[in-house]
Amino acid sequence: MSTVLAAEKALIGRGITGPVSVRIEDGRIAEVAEGATADAPSGLLTPGLVDIQVNGAFGADFAEIDDEGMRRIVTGLPRTGVTRFLPTLITADLGQLLDQARVVLAAVSTVNGSGARSLGVHLEGPFLSTKRPGVHDPALMVAPTPERIDAVLELHQALRMVTLAPELPGGLEAVRRLTEAGVLVAVGHTDATGVQTTAAADAGAGMITHLFNAQRGLGHREPGVPGVALVDERYTLGLIADLAHVGADACRLVFKAAGDRVALVTDAVAAAGMPPGVYRLGGADVLLSDDGVPRSAEGTIAGSALTLDRAIRNIISIGVDPVTAFRSATIIPADTIGEPTVGRLEVGALADLVLWDETLHPSKVWVEGNLVYDKATAEPDTPLPPQREAAGQPI
Repeated sequence: MSTVLAAEKALIGRGITGPVSVRIEDGRIAEVAEGATADAPSGLLTPGLVDIQVNGAFGADFAEIDDEGMRRIVTGLPRTGVTRFLPTLITADLGQLLDQARVVLAAVSTVNGSGARSLGVHLEGPFLSTKRPGVHDPALMVAPTPERIDAVLELHQALRMVTLAPELPGGLEAVRRLTEAGVLVAVGHTDATGVQTTAAADAGAGMITHLFNAQRGLGHREPGVPGVALVDERYTLGLIADLAHVGADACRLVFKAAGDRVALVTDAVAAAGMPPGVYRLGGADVLLSDDGVPRSAEGTIAGSALTLDRAIRNIISIGVDPVTAFRSATIIPADTIGEPTVGRLEVGALADLVLWDETLHPSKVWVEGNLVYDKATAEPDTPLPPQREAAGQPI
C-alpha cells in the first residue's frame, strides 16, 4: 500500500526545505519530492525522535513494568514526538537486573505495534563507581568481571547499550568485549580521569551518559570526563536538556563545542508526563514536586520528568539552531545506537515521522507509515509539570 504525506517544510539532511511530499510504501520512505505540493499542510515534518535513555514514563517504571504499563508508555511517547526508545534499567543485583530486562522485552513483544517502538535494552549499571552513584545504590555496584560480562551478553541482540565506569577493575576489558559484541558502551557514573576516559574510547566506548552529571568534573588541568568528551570526536554526548541537570550556558557550551555529537536524552522516570506526586525509579520512591524535577528522599535529582519534545524546545530557546536541535534528537542518537534506517527523512528509511505545529509541538506522528498520534482527535493530555520550558519558536 502506498501513502503520500505532504508538508509545508521538512527537515532533510542538514537543512529545512519545502514544500515536500513523502511517498511511503510498506512502512518505508519510497520517495521524497521537493517543490510545489498542492494543499501541503502547514508545519515542519521531521523524522521521529529517538530517545536512547529512558527509565519510564506516564506512571510506569521499566524496573517494575507490566503489559499495561508498557502500553501506556508506547502509546504516550508519540505525543512527545518519540517513535523509537531504549528502555533503561538502573543498578540492581545483577541477576535481578537481567530478570527485569527479560520482563521488559516480553512486555515490548506483547504491545509491539501499538505506538512507539523499543530498540532493546540499556543497562545503566551495576558496573558503576561508588564515588559517583547519583541515586543508584552503591551497595549493589560491582566490578565488570568476565563472568558478569558473560551474564549480560546472554541478552544477545536485545542488549544495545551498557553504561559503566571504565576505571573499575576489568573495566577496559569489559569495554572491549561489549564493543566487540556490538553493544554501545557509554561512560557514566564514573570517577574516571581524562586519561582513563581517553583509554575507554581507545577500547571502543562511544558515548557519555548524561554529560556533567555523576562523573568527575571538568578542570583546567585535569579535564575529567566532560573535558575529554568535548574534544574527543569518538564520543557522542548524552545531554539532559531540562535546564536543571545542566544549565543553559553549559548547554550552549556543549553545542558550540560538539554540536554534531550531541544526543539529547530525557533520562525520564515514571514521573514524565505526570502531575506532581510520588513515583517509582528502580524500585524506590521519587518525589516530583512543583518545580518539575524528580528527587529522592535525600533530595538528590533522580532522573527527570523531561520529554524529548520539551528538550528540543528548551535547546532552541537558548539559541541553538533548530536544525542542530532536531538532529540531536533524531539521526545522531540513531546513528550512535547503530540504527541506520531510523532518525532520518530519506529514501529507504523507516517512515517514522512527526509533523510539528508552529510552536514546535507534535500535531501528527507516524510509526512505519501508520498514524499513531493526531492531536486534533487525541484525548486531552495529562497536565505536565512546569519544567522551565521557554516557549517554542517558529521555524
